[in-house]
Amino acid sequence: MGHVGAHAAALESTPAGRLCEIQRARLLAGALSTIEEVGYSGATVAQITSRARVSRRTFYELFDNREECLLALIKDFAAMLEGEIARADLDALPWRERVRTGLLVILSVLDRVPTLARVCVIQSQWGGPRVLELRETLHTRLAAVLDEGCEHGARAGGCTSLTAEGLVGAAFGIVYARLLRRDPKPLTGLLGELMAMIVLPYQGLAAARREQTRVVVPQAAPVVPSQPSATVAEGDPLCDIPMRLTYRTARVLEGIAERPGISNRQVADYAGVSDPGQISKLLARLERLGLAANGGDGRQRGEPNAWRLTPKGVALTHSILGHVDIARNGRAI
Repeated sequence: MGHVGAHAAALESTPAGRLCEIQRARLLAGALSTIEEVGYSGATVAQITSRARVSRRTFYELFDNREECLLALIKDFAAMLEGEIARADLDALPWRERVRTGLLVILSVLDRVPTLARVCVIQSQWGGPRVLELRETLHTRLAAVLDEGCEHGARAGGCTSLTAEGLVGAAFGIVYARLLRRDPKPLTGLLGELMAMIVLPYQGLAAARREQTRVVVPQAAPVVPSQPSATVAEGDPLCDIPMRLTYRTARVLEGIAERPGISNRQVADYAGVSDPGQISKLLARLERLGLAANGGDGRQRGEPNAWRLTPKGVALTHSILGHVDIARNGRAI
């Protein structure tokens, strides 16, 4: 089974699928911060796994190589953009309004996730054939939208598909330059000028000037924050906890959450651990980390332990249980 098939299958299992998503999110967050610091060309699998606190073995279970990891970042980013554009409901709008609103959505997202924007827009140019092919596909799709302008305007008869390609390239170059020099001004401030540039060859100077002077209405933030790896903490439930998340740990936490007051033996049965010593060590470690507490303290000699999650443990477990939905919405990568 390929990585795509394996990933889809993992999503269907519980809690193994959640663990798979969390490990993937941690690796993508590690890749993002690594590439931002040293560039794509300088980033290594060892650096990514070190930042993510995930083993190399896990990396290669999820990705074939560094290239596939970068490709996953860009695909997740593209999916997030597509989701927000879909929520903007552009289909019923006239061509010019559809382009303006879609462009505002894109610029707003880039403003919200500048690190991810720099990696996907700037660093992706150093990627391999599959990354470059994806970039080209995205550019082609944007050009197809602009090319519809040929049907909307008296001046549009002289325009060709090359006009749309040139406009996409010019707009991309302007955004690229702003991101490269880390200009603090919001990219949404470019909306009027970019729209004037796009409208001019299709609808003339008067229409371009109107676009240039229109007031920009800010995009409302999405209901579900869509910030893939804007911070590691968003995609990493264990960001502040010095331990790796394993399938066994996830099962233990989930077991205690479902059955407060559960004993060592019951935890072991739930997690599928046959060695009593192993489960005792794991529970003791969770207790030291402030994630679980033995509610059986003060019991009579020989009475079973009674494990419950602490508030910190509850928050972590809820994060694990909800992680797949968050990751699918693009926030936690």
